[in-house]
Amino acid sequence: MPSQSQELSAEQLVLVSLLVQVAVAAVLSTMLVRFWWFRRILLTERRDWPERLVFAASIGIPLVAGVAIRKFLSFPPADLTLPGSYLAGLIAGPYAGALVGAAVGLTATSWGEWIALPFAVGCGFAGGGLREICPKEAIWHFSPLFFTDLHRYVWKLVRRFQIDWVVLLLAAPIGLDILRQAIGHRFGAERLFVLPTPTPWLWALVILATVLCVAVPIKIWNSARIEHRLQEQEKLLMATRVEALASQINPHFLFNTLTSISSLIRSQPETARVLIVKLSGLLRRLLRAQEHFVPLREELEAIDEYLDIEQIRFGPRLRIDKQIDAGTLDTIVPSMILQPIVENSIKHGIEPKVGEGTITIRTTRNGGDIIIDVIDNGVGVEPSQAPRVQGSGIGLRNVNERLRVIYGSNYQLQLDSLPGEGTCVRIAIPELSEQARKTA
Repeated sequence: MPSQSQELSAEQLVLVSLLVQVAVAAVLSTMLVRFWWFRRILLTERRDWPERLVFAASIGIPLVAGVAIRKFLSFPPADLTLPGSYLAGLIAGPYAGALVGAAVGLTATSWGEWIALPFAVGCGFAGGGLREICPKEAIWHFSPLFFTDLHRYVWKLVRRFQIDWVVLLLAAPIGLDILRQAIGHRFGAERLFVLPTPTPWLWALVILATVLCVAVPIKIWNSARIEHRLQEQEKLLMATRVEALASQINPHFLFNTLTSISSLIRSQPETARVLIVKLSGLLRRLLRAQEHFVPLREELEAIDEYLDIEQIRFGPRLRIDKQIDAGTLDTIVPSMILQPIVENSIKHGIEPKVGEGTITIRTTRNGGDIIIDVIDNGVGVEPSQAPRVQGSGIGLRNVNERLRVIYGSNYQLQLDSLPGEGTCVRIAIPELSEQARKTA
């Protein structure tokens, strides 16, 4: 037997239209929030006129297209005149709401729906008026799940005679939709478009769909605002953590250097004076440095000043060997990342050693990373003791923590050592040049 197709009834068509209308509002708001300029407007409550105009255009153009689609393609769910105009005013103010209302109203008026213009402008002013009188954060508390808290709002009204702002934000689109239904049935859909509501329950669903077309975009946009704020908080937390780690390194270095100077004041006063001059120059560099990241070239210059101090202390016992790949000099590295490593090599490797010691600083490139090795031919440690040495000292522990915080767990300090032969401390840093950082 041939299959018989059943057409949807008038009530079913209206119900499907309402579901699609809410989906259209959700899709449109999701698409808009993906643009950075739209998110930036949402993040600020005080907006200048250019931002208001951009916001009005962002919402108004799709709404105008929706009205045209409803007329020429006979697709009623595309028409979001009421919730769109009200939402524009609620988020950006009465004038932005009126502009959006005027745009969609004029579009409908062009084919005879002459009540659409004053009604849409009124919806925009209604949303903007509520924005002017209610706390701004209350707007973002308007959720599609508003009905779950209705009993609390009613109880607050009955017990304290206090009306919650969410109730007013909810009552406005309900009142506007009731007014639209009344005008539409009085003057006909050819003067103001309304969906037919032959039954009371269908009439209630039309009002519910209008409320959801306002609440769903607010929920989506508020989620984007919260996500952005969390990302900013995470960045601030990381910056604070890096700064705290760096502040632990500098006093540690200063304490050790001052101890060295104090030991030379009586026996070698001239050497102590030179050390103080070198130390003051290094401290001036540290005080001038405001950034947490510097090119490797500047980091090596700071190491040279530190090594000048140590070479005065040790004299011919300390020799420095540099094997620097010229292609790595513009790579951005955390400031003061090498000084604790070099200091550790001198203090625990060269100082206990009998005879001459050598510190080798070597940089190479390897698959998108730069490798920095600080090698000494000092006393070394047992391989089994290397993890303990790496985690016990303030300097190395903080360097390792800074690398992990900034670049992730894959970038950590590596320490290899053999007793009597020396120690190699290696760090890997993603290769990022100064020019790349400026354009990032």
